[in-house]
Amino acid sequence: MGDIILSQGKSARKTVFVLNGPNLNLLGMREPEIYGSDTLDDIAGRLEDQAQEMGLEVDIRQSNHEGHLVDWLHEAAAEEALAVILNAGAFTHTSIALYDAILAIDVPVIEVHISNPAAREEFRHKSLIAPVAKGTICGFGALSYELALDAARKL
Repeated sequence: MGDIILSQGKSARKTVFVLNGPNLNLLGMREPEIYGSDTLDDIAGRLEDQAQEMGLEVDIRQSNHEGHLVDWLHEAAAEEALAVILNAGAFTHTSIALYDAILAIDVPVIEVHISNPAAREEFRHKSLIAPVAKGTICGFGALSYELALDAARKL
């Protein structure tokens, strides 16, 4: 399956990139007892509505490939995005490339997770993203994204 670009905004400093990593294209089907029944399209629709109410635009994307997430972080900086909301999925715990990409850009990154990684398997407890993110929102299900968008607006 290829990358998914659910929506794109174009206004510099009013756009929030929402980047989703591996397996998030399976939301709604994959382990609903952990991730809930909302699909990525459901989440995207709510974020688009919320952003419109805030006078913002969202550029929502998903990829199972680490390098695409790195490229999109660079693109967010080049387009002078207001912020990036990043759910790196399993790359959260392994990706030095994402860590370095976040350090390389001058755009605040908000780490987001649907579940609470600290309440799950031990290998999920360490985030390589958290030390370079502006903040982390996790454990509130799909609402975590909406909370992150509200935080991004207030940065």
